[in-house]
Amino acid sequence: MPERSSCRLLSLDGPTGALTHGTFTDLLDKLNPGDLLVFNNTRVIPARLFGRKASGGKIEVLVERMLDDKRILAHIRASKAPKPGAELLLGDDESINATMTARHGALFEVEFNDERSVLDILNSIGHMPLPPYIDRPDEDADRELYQTVYSEKPGAVAAPTAGLHFDEPLLEKLRAKGVEMAFVTLHVGAGTFQPVRVDTIEDHIMHSEYAEVPQDVVDAVLAAKARGNRVIAVGTTSVRSLESAAQAAKNDLIEPFFDDTQIFIYPGFQYKVVDALVTNFHLPESTLIMLVSAFAGYQHTMNAYKAAVEEKYRFFSYGDAMFITYNPQAINERVGE
Repeated sequence: MPERSSCRLLSLDGPTGALTHGTFTDLLDKLNPGDLLVFNNTRVIPARLFGRKASGGKIEVLVERMLDDKRILAHIRASKAPKPGAELLLGDDESINATMTARHGALFEVEFNDERSVLDILNSIGHMPLPPYIDRPDEDADRELYQTVYSEKPGAVAAPTAGLHFDEPLLEKLRAKGVEMAFVTLHVGAGTFQPVRVDTIEDHIMHSEYAEVPQDVVDAVLAAKARGNRVIAVGTTSVRSLESAAQAAKNDLIEPFFDDTQIFIYPGFQYKVVDALVTNFHLPESTLIMLVSAFAGYQHTMNAYKAAVEEKYRFFSYGDAMFITYNPQAINERVGE
């Protein structure tokens, strides 16, 4: 892995569609004193477990979310899905005993029969849940590489990848320039990798994730707007957190938010908070590329991706990044126009 901040940066001017090629540290020149960077401080948990059903049959468990200290909601891969009451033996040595207690659609509720907390168990026997397109086993180094340097609150099963490019020296330079920083929390679920498989976008059912936008973030956003500065979201998860809080707000532009969100942002969406976005390159047909299209405009986004392919930018989680400013005309576009 090269240095975090040494990746390339493709800048897209939303209103004009103009593209600029550079490196990630150029971000320093693109932000003004008083601009607000909003990061997602979720921390990736070692959410992938291997084992077998007590009745036989190998299983792979991918935690979707921790429900409490003893229970998880998870995807289970097995030749035959376990039934409620089924005993599971987890870990390379099958030393952890758990019970599948209920099924909720495609997800399974699993309870650990262990005095340790779920987080302690995952830290001892879990594997880092690298995205499906990283085709190699997880390594010990991924426990830190696949985290942002400011990650704080455990609960995600995928890293908010735009944040992986920030290292301490860059954060220090941004602070020295007078760039403000605030932290939301959105625990990224495995659903983030699901493609949209419906013909009509509106029919897509968005996965649910837990998000927190505390009062200090709300105050920082309102203060930045009042100063005439920009709110810059680091990653699509920060966008979804901020815009969820704005959508739920009763009296102000944005209010504190501590809840599950299923916000689905696609072309035609009215952005209320975010003025610029730092993000990676996303999978085609993912909800993430739709979010970007809704922000920059569909045509501008497609042109940027075409240029990125031609210029051999690296895509996805450990890849390169984009800096995008908002295109107010994007709301009038529909996909494919």
